[in-house]
Amino acid sequence: MNDRFHRVLFTEPGKAVFSPADSSALPNGPDQVLIETEYSVVSAGTELAILTGKESWAPLPFTPGYGSVGRVVRTGANVTDVKVGERIFTYGAHSQYAVTDIMRIPVDITVDPVKATFARIAAVSITALRVADVALGDYVAVFGLGLVGNLAAQLFTLAGCEVIGIDLSAKRREQALQCGIAHVLAPGAELESQVAAITGGRGCRSVVEATGVPAVAATAGALAGKQGEVILLGSPRQEFVTDLTAFLNRTHLWGSGCVTVKGAHEWRYPVAEDRNGYGRFSMEGNVRAILRLIGQKKLQLDPLITHVVSPKACQDVYDGLKNQKDVYTGVVFDWSK
Repeated sequence: MNDRFHRVLFTEPGKAVFSPADSSALPNGPDQVLIETEYSVVSAGTELAILTGKESWAPLPFTPGYGSVGRVVRTGANVTDVKVGERIFTYGAHSQYAVTDIMRIPVDITVDPVKATFARIAAVSITALRVADVALGDYVAVFGLGLVGNLAAQLFTLAGCEVIGIDLSAKRREQALQCGIAHVLAPGAELESQVAAITGGRGCRSVVEATGVPAVAATAGALAGKQGEVILLGSPRQEFVTDLTAFLNRTHLWGSGCVTVKGAHEWRYPVAEDRNGYGRFSMEGNVRAILRLIGQKKLQLDPLITHVVSPKACQDVYDGLKNQKDVYTGVVFDWSK
């Protein structure tokens, strides 16, 4: 590799640049793998939050990024699971080169590498399914049909559930229909009665909150049936002041549903698979399962991919994700451009 490479860098609130970096700063440990990035996927929610400069865990300047696909350039002395030249998926940043000592999953030659990057977003989404108490034929509602919510809705559908997708955006509702979601609704005064009509008055077994908006989470239980559940998939990032009595009554009182509330943050599971089989779920296992679904064309991604662009256009991308949400949905940086 060259002495210099490029990355996306958030330099100050609202400012993203295509920035040079010194390759000598890249770590080179015996358990690490160096990858030349081909494609990296943008996670709008997390990355726009970082770009505000208000995320304490990601102080600016900061190189964002969630997941990437690329070719192995170098392996440490202890690495035996991947080989130089192999295409792999990793939790890589928006950088021409990435170094990882975890999460390096081979990508089959039959899998489109652009679509493979979406395994990173779906790895967030699948956590809702993993924690859910659902079975074939159960009704599931998903609030928010951005990438995370849409992919969660698709995964519940693949698990045999009857899914109701809910979003303010007509564009996102249309994308959900194109991705095979059975029912799509707009939030509003008629939402509860519409869900009751679909479910025969029983309500939903699971209600997934994928927006990260606390006000939505506070009311999501109204769509759940008796002993149903609300699954918090989106990460809340804003202050919200309300009277919690109705929310608490839904979890406490039988007449209000006895609704269970669950968190579904992806890092609740270990990263590495348990080769002895004692641990059922892991982040690696989730990614492998998702890549199989992508390869089998069971996850529908074509309706979601709106931009495959050079990382040099990063400022335009983040401006678009913030201000033109119906235009910018699934964005992938192509590092060959």
